[in-house]
Amino acid sequence: MSQICENMTLPEVTFKTRVRVENNDENPFEWKDMTTADYFAGKKCVLFSLPGAFTPVCSASHLPRYEELYDEFKKLGVDEVYCLSVNDAFVMRKWGLDQGLEEDMTPGSLGFTKVKLIPDGACHFTRGVGMSCTWESERGFGERSWRYSAFVSDGVVKKAFVEQPFVQNSGPDPLEVSDADTMLNYIKEQIMVEKMKEASVSA
Repeated sequence: MSQICENMTLPEVTFKTRVRVENNDENPFEWKDMTTADYFAGKKCVLFSLPGAFTPVCSASHLPRYEELYDEFKKLGVDEVYCLSVNDAFVMRKWGLDQGLEEDMTPGSLGFTKVKLIPDGACHFTRGVGMSCTWESERGFGERSWRYSAFVSDGVVKKAFVEQPFVQNSGPDPLEVSDADTMLNYIKEQIMVEKMKEASVSA
């Protein structure tokens, strides 16, 4: 299985999610299947994936910085920013709340108002993009996702940042290239390149 890379079409999988419904129950949610197309079709998206909800680096740096820069991404034409982890929908929601993300209370919403959390609990998507990593003796995680980020347009990867070296059961858990600032700078550079091309054509 090849790793996520430029020009890769994201695998079509089904995510088991929980969406809000309009009632007064203590748990006002119901199950809803969401596909890759539901999340990515016809959109420009930033996707970043990490080893696990509630884990130190993911909670202290990776997710918070994307949330902090969310409005900047939107100004650059990004439709959605997604955080994906091999955790179930219940864990992902609780982690988002623990992180202080603003919950979208609209019935049928994707959970939060800014960065949206995607539960890849069965690891189908992560395997499909070649990012499955098993931590056994190191953390006892079992199968999770290696840390990476990608800029995706209409379901096709335009740029991928994968932490190196990608090894199974890794001791280190690097966060050097899949961070929010690196992605933001990449998008800014691409916009500048497009403007220069347009200027040269019209000159």
